[in-house]
Amino acid sequence: MALLNAAYKTGALEQPFEYGNDFGSPDETWLSNQFDRPVMVHRYPANVKAFYMEPDPENPNLALCVDVLAPEGYGEVIGGSQRVSSYELLSSRIDQHGLPRAAFEWYLDLRRYGSVPHAGFGMGIERVVAWVCGLDHVRETIPFARTLHRIYP
Repeated sequence: MALLNAAYKTGALEQPFEYGNDFGSPDETWLSNQFDRPVMVHRYPANVKAFYMEPDPENPNLALCVDVLAPEGYGEVIGGSQRVSSYELLSSRIDQHGLPRAAFEWYLDLRRYGSVPHAGFGMGIERVVAWVCGLDHVRETIPFARTLHRIYP
């Protein structure tokens, strides 16, 4: 947060970073430009992250999650989190987020009779390829890109 606000004060970013918000693309790009290797940002405020992310037991206002930012301005390439394993907590989080309960019954069923602590992650393959290959834009990594005027390969 301090790095982002210092960047705002020097004019490198257009908006100050307010604690409690999620990073935007300009924030991630600027931050990843400050390092020569991947950087891990973890424990975001829970209220800006997905309902299924486990709260930090030491500070429930934070989520047990991580983003990996590739260096040189490529931004986020991996996002991951520990998942809520408690049925009761998951159920209450669905309600807190105002999500349609019927749509998530299958997800609640995965916890209904017990679960174990577990996590998941997603990797942006195209973003990783852009970073590794030093490409200017992620569009260059997609072999059969769908654009406004091109639906079929």
